[in-house]
Amino acid sequence: MSATVNRPLRADAQRNRSLLLAAAVRLFSEKGLEATLDAIAREAGVGIGTLYRHFPTRESLIEAAYRNELTTVSSAVPELLQRLAPRAALRAWMDLFMDYMTTKIGMADALHEVIASGGTPYAESRDLLNAAIQELLDAAVEQDGARSEIPADDVLISLAGIALAAGESTQRAQAGRLMDLLVEGLYARRG
Repeated sequence: MSATVNRPLRADAQRNRSLLLAAAVRLFSEKGLEATLDAIAREAGVGIGTLYRHFPTRESLIEAAYRNELTTVSSAVPELLQRLAPRAALRAWMDLFMDYMTTKIGMADALHEVIASGGTPYAESRDLLNAAIQELLDAAVEQDGARSEIPADDVLISLAGIALAAGESTQRAQAGRLMDLLVEGLYARRG
């Protein structure tokens, strides 16, 4: 193994990697399997050689783009809880989750390509998302009086159902109303 494998990326290399991931998410979400690596490199404003230095295969780019989106939504909780009350943080996170799901749905064909090649892009998804939701629920119970008996996985499955039912971004208003209803249910007391 090379000694350079674990070294952090230079600032310009990290910027290029981030630009490539953002472009990949955008184009795979919009065009599915028709998105070419050349188009992604162009969209990111880098050469194809730079793309291949970061992502030697199409599948490695797709998987990295998906995992980047997953990390973004999963790691947003501390910042949200720092600046918002738990109930508002929970609802704001749900909007981030909808963005993540919209991307995931848009990238479905590309992600299936990764799975067909032996990749496991979803390996940690559920655990990471449940951990994020649990952190939000714990804060909501402790500080806002939310119900304590609701499992994080029930919230995750509810959100995934809303995302799948709402589908396209044209249904985002309906998804917002359904997420508001979900939050209300998390705070409703049984009579």
